[in-house]
Amino acid sequence: MTRSDARTLTRYNAWANELIFAAVAALPEGEATKPRRSVFKNMVHTLNHSYVIDRIFQAHLEGRDHGYTARNTESHPPLAELRRAQLDLDKWYVATYDGIDEARLNETVRFTFVGGGEGAMTRGEILQHLVNHASYHRGFVAQMICDVPARPPTTDLTVFLRDAAPKPA
Repeated sequence: MTRSDARTLTRYNAWANELIFAAVAALPEGEATKPRRSVFKNMVHTLNHSYVIDRIFQAHLEGRDHGYTARNTESHPPLAELRRAQLDLDKWYVATYDGIDEARLNETVRFTFVGGGEGAMTRGEILQHLVNHASYHRGFVAQMICDVPARPPTTDLTVFLRDAAPKPA
């Protein structure tokens, strides 16, 4: 992975997260937390799961304990609070990966998985995992938005590259 790839991926992920949070916030009252057929029971709890995973890997990248004992918390914060927290975390990822050189991108980070077992990934692989993971769960939320019924946003990388990616100077 190159620094340019990392720069694109962090910005894409932040952009897509904001689109999905905005779409969920725009739904009629109660729809975001209405029980649904989903692993995480509702839209906000699904978004919370992605946030928790982002926080766990932030701790791995910083070489510290994350304090989580599961891949999600038992309950979730209110949507507005979670949205602010995700925005701040996305800014952290953008800044962190903006300041990284390619040697550090390829540096291996060792950690223990929440469910047990040892893990080892490069900093670049961690970023790829986080973007892929968030995309996967944004897809779940998009399906739940369709069930409202409402129209979910298009959060494809191709749309980001066309419409929102910073242009080279």
